[in-house]
Amino acid sequence: MTAFLVALTTSLLALAGLVLDGGLALATKVQAAGVAEAAARAGAQAIDLSAYRLDNRLTLAPDQAASRAEAHLSAAGVDGKVTVSGNTVTVVVTTYQRTQLLGLVGISSISVQAIGHASPHRGVAPSP
Repeated sequence: MTAFLVALTTSLLALAGLVLDGGLALATKVQAAGVAEAAARAGAQAIDLSAYRLDNRLTLAPDQAASRAEAHLSAAGVDGKVTVSGNTVTVVVTTYQRTQLLGLVGISSISVQAIGHASPHRGVAPSP
């Protein structure tokens, strides 16, 4: 009977840990996605003004786009990887959520990754 209660209690704690820590990990992923998207948008604002003025072509200045996205990540206090490919800025944020209950069964943290993409677009003129 005692072994059964120990096994049952451990199982219930693990299940509660999955619910609680899974919810915390999901909330962390939503926050990381918001930061990744915002950093990608910040990078996508770095358009090549000389190309735009010359022939109205909307292209990114890759080095400036990467530095703007990295500056946004730094200001948010988050580590991430920024890549600029063509006219798209991609930001990958990886963070870890410390567990509350799953630590009792040996899982001390959960890795969470979020990806954000952005590219420059022209504004939309209001209709008459």
